[in-house]
Amino acid sequence: MMSEEKLTLIVEKLKEVLPEKEFIPLHEPSFMGNEWKYLKDCVDTGWVSSAGKYVELFEQKLADFIGVKRAVAVVNGTAALHIALKIVGVMPNDEVLIPSLTFVATGNAVVYCGATPHFVDVEERTLGLDPNKLNEYLDEIADVKNGECYNKITGRRIKAVVPMHTFGHPVDIDPLIEVCKKYHLKLVEDAAESLGSYYKGKHTGNFGIASAFSFNGNKIITTGGGGAIVTNDEKLADLAKHLTTTAKIPHRWEYVHDMIGYNYRMPNINAALGCAQLEQLPKFIKKKRELAKKYKEAFRDIAGVSFFEEANFSKSNYWLNTLILEESFEFTRDELLKALNESGIMSRPIWHPLHLLKMYKYNPKMDLSMTEKLSQQIINIPSSMSLWRGANE
Repeated sequence: MMSEEKLTLIVEKLKEVLPEKEFIPLHEPSFMGNEWKYLKDCVDTGWVSSAGKYVELFEQKLADFIGVKRAVAVVNGTAALHIALKIVGVMPNDEVLIPSLTFVATGNAVVYCGATPHFVDVEERTLGLDPNKLNEYLDEIADVKNGECYNKITGRRIKAVVPMHTFGHPVDIDPLIEVCKKYHLKLVEDAAESLGSYYKGKHTGNFGIASAFSFNGNKIITTGGGGAIVTNDEKLADLAKHLTTTAKIPHRWEYVHDMIGYNYRMPNINAALGCAQLEQLPKFIKKKRELAKKYKEAFRDIAGVSFFEEANFSKSNYWLNTLILEESFEFTRDELLKALNESGIMSRPIWHPLHLLKMYKYNPKMDLSMTEKLSQQIINIPSSMSLWRGANE
């Protein structure tokens, strides 16, 4: 089969799954519940900023859904990860192990702490951090002294590791927990994309000392802009809440602050939107998994390209559906992206690996061969809740 014929076949397979529209976005929000009712309540009562009943209600509903003790709502996922790293003790001049194949916010949050991102490789079956390869790497470069892990090459303390659950697919957490125990590392989950995803029956965000979620406009639920720190440690939750409200000591009229804090608190109007979205989350997850099933069937017998599926130990929310271009693929990733986007099917590549960005190119890193390979093979395809044919059920 000639390349042009294969391109046409892939476009047609997608059109078989997708509704007939002139343009189909990659991921758009769905507002089918009480969004307007709750937003109007905020406007009518005047409680639209960082105080109001919906903030605490959203935090409680979110914590209940994930199965954690506490959630602290903030302005975005990057702020959530920044504070999660701070409360577990990441300090200036530390190193933090993160995948290079992640959104830039993962690296930036480390830098906000004055620490250095140290890039590690991912594995093909999850698209997330490879715990076995990391263990082998740390055997070579790490030195544990007095209960702390140090990089023998740079001399800096390696304080934490941040797995990111790529496109909602959980990282293989159990072996990573063993690596953290062995090398005395703090585990902080970047769960930004994984609300509604489970590892061995347990929701993501439960495995780290603290974890971060995102509710950007393209996530499975949205608060417009927003994020949350979640934890099972009450003291860390209290610290997170204090830091994200400018570290102001509660008082009826005094403005006294006892730490360098951040104006990161989620506004009430955003939390109101989130409450309405959380009410629909089980339905959203069902729709997204049904859409993924349709894609899987459509690409079952297409040589050179496969639909990426959840690992056998996980249940994914399939936040962004993903095609993997195999070695037998007859043309480049960008040729396929061009054909899809020109057909009105919005598609995109995965993020540029962080170690190849100019501000991070001199950072410490392990062998990143799988990262570089996957970065040329991955294409995200339309994933909105409304796209599968039974979406209105």
